[in-house]
Amino acid sequence: MDLQLTDKVALVTGASRGIGMGAAKVLAAEGCRVAICARRENLLEGVADEIEAAGNPRPFTIVEDVLPSDAGARIRDRVLGEFGRCDILINSAGGSRSIPWDANDAVWDEGMLLNFDAVRRLTNAIVPSMLANGYGRVMTMTGIMEPAGVNVALAAKAAVHAWSKGMARVHAKAGVTFNCLPPGRIKSEQIMDRLHADPVARERYIEENIPVGYFGEPEDMGYLIAFLASPRARYITGEIIHVDGGMHRYAF
Repeated sequence: MDLQLTDKVALVTGASRGIGMGAAKVLAAEGCRVAICARRENLLEGVADEIEAAGNPRPFTIVEDVLPSDAGARIRDRVLGEFGRCDILINSAGGSRSIPWDANDAVWDEGMLLNFDAVRRLTNAIVPSMLANGYGRVMTMTGIMEPAGVNVALAAKAAVHAWSKGMARVHAKAGVTFNCLPPGRIKSEQIMDRLHADPVARERYIEENIPVGYFGEPEDMGYLIAFLASPRARYITGEIIHVDGGMHRYAF
């Protein structure tokens, strides 16, 4: 299937590792002109090297932290200055924050800033370009809806689900779609080095929780992202689509 993505402009945040990296690689392979954004320049340039070595145009790299209040505007200006527009936004920057139930406001503020406010600010900065061109795809990596305990990131990502649904309804007729993708256990720095660093415990977790029997690759997210980014997915908006090998336990 031709996804009709040739020369579409895509911005991917959190692109130095994991899901963001996988999304950038797949979108570039499908013909997008890609801007990749992250804090760690050496890792970001490494991703650009890999994409270029695969025979695709080298991505435009943006070394930025998404947290400052003006970061969204700065990142937008870099993308529009380079490409003149932005058709696709992949919000992949974020991080899990398991916390005590009575954590103080500073802990909550930091987690909400990273996982909700930064996403909202960057998206709001980019959407006018999409509206002006009558085409836009916004996808945000979110999280499970079955928390084992109190986790500020999951609370923030639940807010993203509700906000994205509202944005989808507001902008649907303008050709701009919004969808959320909660990943399961995708091989990334956070999953492999922090959450499941012990190989024995990792295999036990897979056996108990993941019906397909393995952790996913970043590209497993990237393939769905590429489809949803395409004109072929014009009728899919306001959705929450799990990519987790069957780990999500509930049908509704």
